[in-house]
Amino acid sequence: MNQLKTTMAKGLCLPLVALLALSGCATMAPKYSQPAAPVPAVWPSGPSYKAEAAQPGAKPLADIPWQEFFVDAQLRKLIALSLNNNRDLRIAALNIERFAALYDIQGAQLFPRIDGSAAANFQRTPADLSTGGVAKTTRAYSVGLGAASYELDLFGRIRSLKDQALDQYLATEQARRSVQISLVSQVAACYLTMAADRDRLRLAQDTLASQQASYQLIRSRFNAGVSSALDLSQAQTSVDAARLDIARFTSLIAQDENALTLTVGSPIPADLYPQQLTDTLTALKDASPGLPSEVLLRRPDILQAEDQLKAANANIGAARAAFFPRISLLSSVGFGSASLSELFKGSNFAWQFAPQISVPIFNAGSNKANLKVSEVDRDIAVAQYERAIQTAFREVADALADRGTIDEQVAAQQSFTDASSESYRLSVARYDRGIDSYLNVLFSQRSLYGAQQGLISVQLARLANMVRFYKVLGGGA
Repeated sequence: MNQLKTTMAKGLCLPLVALLALSGCATMAPKYSQPAAPVPAVWPSGPSYKAEAAQPGAKPLADIPWQEFFVDAQLRKLIALSLNNNRDLRIAALNIERFAALYDIQGAQLFPRIDGSAAANFQRTPADLSTGGVAKTTRAYSVGLGAASYELDLFGRIRSLKDQALDQYLATEQARRSVQISLVSQVAACYLTMAADRDRLRLAQDTLASQQASYQLIRSRFNAGVSSALDLSQAQTSVDAARLDIARFTSLIAQDENALTLTVGSPIPADLYPQQLTDTLTALKDASPGLPSEVLLRRPDILQAEDQLKAANANIGAARAAFFPRISLLSSVGFGSASLSELFKGSNFAWQFAPQISVPIFNAGSNKANLKVSEVDRDIAVAQYERAIQTAFREVADALADRGTIDEQVAAQQSFTDASSESYRLSVARYDRGIDSYLNVLFSQRSLYGAQQGLISVQLARLANMVRFYKVLGGGA
């Protein structure tokens, strides 16, 4: 029996090994060259941008993990929770598994598929159809190994498709990284928005308490005949305006909770919700963006676009190979006998080797059209790659423009708030002494309230710019 197995293995493997050696050729895909970046070599400059000095020894932002960039303890717990539960990130991870399996499937086409088979056939031939005029019953038994429809990849068609599958797989990995970076920044943005809305609600509540106290004082003075009905009515408007803002910010905070829960992908413990804006969001205050050529080509969305371009380039090789002959093989070895007991005798050894060649002669221009489609797909992928770089350049430039003026905005808004606070204090003092009407108090109070709300907004914008900077520079995963 061992001798028979050896005979079968030799009969099948020797021709296949020789033919596999013939198929190990290069592909017909065009040589890939990375397109030039269609953006300036330096970031924009002007009044909106501050000079960015390179920091010796500073790591590129793409090499800084989010755990080092975001140091706020509550935010880090939320981000970790989202990485485990967010469905967009889960879909991206599953896409990687899917394309990895597709790559394995395509790579398997480079090798013959060997199947084992065993069969039995019983047939009775009636007397009228028998050559001897006597009914006959025949039996046939067979067992063997065979390689069916194996294509010799002499012109690299299958290898080109394998390269295409590999590049598509690599693109999905970059897509997952891009989704993760976006998710981290989105959680941080939702966290900051909720913190700002809670600050606004707290300010509205404090303003309502202050305005209610003023209203009660003016009402007492009105009852005593000291204040006018106009003063009382104006005080009432301030109270109602504060009540309106409280209702509005309460609703916004509920929506912020819903948005944060959806982004994280699971219920959030109450102790992880932010209470107020804080400057301890990140320890990194002044990261240098580096040169566009260093930053943009490391962003995962651009790497994804380049992998898709490489996949389209590899597909051209498969389309070119379709113009050349295709050689397929059918090979099998085994034993066949009319008697089961005689099946494995050496005299019953059987083999088959059936090479087949197919040469394209006329297909109404189908192969030429397929090649044109693959070349146009490659050109589309080039344009998409260049557009991805241009979009990334614009995102970084916008973040730098905000960053260049945000500190000045915060300082100006803080000065405006301080001045509005002093103006309000003076107007109250003048009203109490009977020098000015309550209208001036009301105007000063509204100016102060607007300045305080504006200060919260610019503080939020400053922190949001840090988060945006992390995202557009391809922050570490």
